[in-house]
Amino acid sequence: MTLDDIKAAVDAGQTVHWANTGYVVHKDRLGQYLITYVPNGSCIGLTDQEGHRLNGKEAEFFIARPEDGAENPGSQSRPDGQGRGVARGGAGAFPLGRQP
Repeated sequence: MTLDDIKAAVDAGQTVHWANTGYVVHKDRLGQYLITYVPNGSCIGLTDQEGHRLNGKEAEFFIARPEDGAENPGSQSRPDGQGRGVARGGAGAFPLGRQP
């Protein structure tokens, strides 16, 4: 998904994920688009400080399917079958932006 696609989907009320369903893109009350790791609440901006480059690859963003419920954050659900492994309870997760 492009940056414009992601913003349009979020603005339309769709749930957009990054990498897996544990990461959700949302717009805060200040109008900033953020990526939040749901299990621990860590956030990072959707883009760099200039607002031009995504903090992630376009191919890693996807719109939630009906079976991608909030009861299963961190699952490896991406349209291409790829996903970042997330241990139960967020163990092994790194703060966004500082992943090895």
